[in-house]
Amino acid sequence: MAFLAASLDRVKPSATIAVSQKARELKAQGRDVIGLGAGEPDFDTPDNIKQAAVEAIARGETKYTPISGIPQLREAISKKFKRENGLDYKPEQTIVSTGGKHVLFNAFMATLNPGDEVIIPAPYWVSYPEMVSLCGGTPVVVETRQEDNFKLTAEALERAITPKTKWFLFNSPSNPTGAAYTHAELKSLTDVLMRHEHVWVMTDDMYEHLVYGDFTFATPAQVEPALYERTITINGVSKAYAMTGWRIGYAGGPLKLIKAMDMIQGQQTSGACSIAQWAAVEALNGTQDFIPKNRAMFEKRRDLVVSMLNQATGIECPSPEGAFYVYPSVKGLIGSTTEGGKRIETDEDFVTALLEQEGVAVVHGTAFGLGPNFRLSYATSDALLEEACTRIQRFCGSLKR
Repeated sequence: MAFLAASLDRVKPSATIAVSQKARELKAQGRDVIGLGAGEPDFDTPDNIKQAAVEAIARGETKYTPISGIPQLREAISKKFKRENGLDYKPEQTIVSTGGKHVLFNAFMATLNPGDEVIIPAPYWVSYPEMVSLCGGTPVVVETRQEDNFKLTAEALERAITPKTKWFLFNSPSNPTGAAYTHAELKSLTDVLMRHEHVWVMTDDMYEHLVYGDFTFATPAQVEPALYERTITINGVSKAYAMTGWRIGYAGGPLKLIKAMDMIQGQQTSGACSIAQWAAVEALNGTQDFIPKNRAMFEKRRDLVVSMLNQATGIECPSPEGAFYVYPSVKGLIGSTTEGGKRIETDEDFVTALLEQEGVAVVHGTAFGLGPNFRLSYATSDALLEEACTRIQRFCGSLKR
């Protein structure tokens, strides 16, 4: 009899974590590696947030917390949803978990039965389909097209819905493409969802504050208030507040779903770290002045990377509306050969050869459900980005076609 659970057969390791680990290993061997695989800001957590954590420790805020979060943080989350998204979630309709990934997992665990389907647009964050599978559901991947800026169309969503559909999982701005949906684009999707009352909406808004130019962020329940009772709106402090390691994610949703997630969390991890929660209170309630400054830096980096990658032979790189990723196509390089004689048959071949030859670590697009592309995170310094893009240009120029 097998010792490990059969559910593990349905799950793959995280490709983004694997790339970061490979880059660390090569660096430890003395290789000059620029790692552009990680999905986290390179900025430090703002001082006022760190100070709030120090003060919480000094006050002795080091005990177990309520399962769904300390009252002060749930109140701050409620105010944030109202202030920034026009959504009325009472504090008891919110939950705090150990990162956004934990919120997603709890929601799936609380709702999925065998045979339930979850619609996931591709490219997708690598963990989405794996979470669905682990929780007993069936991921239904719907590919988007580069010609549509990697955005799901209303027609494609309509075709994907079946009587077994439980959730539509929506992420804007997107990891890995950076694509963000306008109010009008969202309305076309919510119009479809209004015709299918059995479909619930799970929206991952983690990159909400990282949108560029004159783009205005919107979230589904804000665009279509009639979806409020079957939508869970998920967010966190990791990206906008440079708090990835603090591990605080949160959500607002219908009370019955939040209570079910609370019950699961109570038997799983209980409350999130007390100190991190008090830091998150300050993040949401305190000054937001650094957000537009950081956003401006990210926008400058985006423009640098898009410009340089589009000058590389065989690469086509769209300019995304948000997040801190680009998702360039290497379709023009498939079938080429490296200086060492290796043939580039897939996007994974491309990123592997790039890492070996030039020491630039990015993630292959097929890990996100759609290739031949790769994801590059520009959450690092201008100097490193310029050097990395120069190496990519050199690598592409060296390929024989």
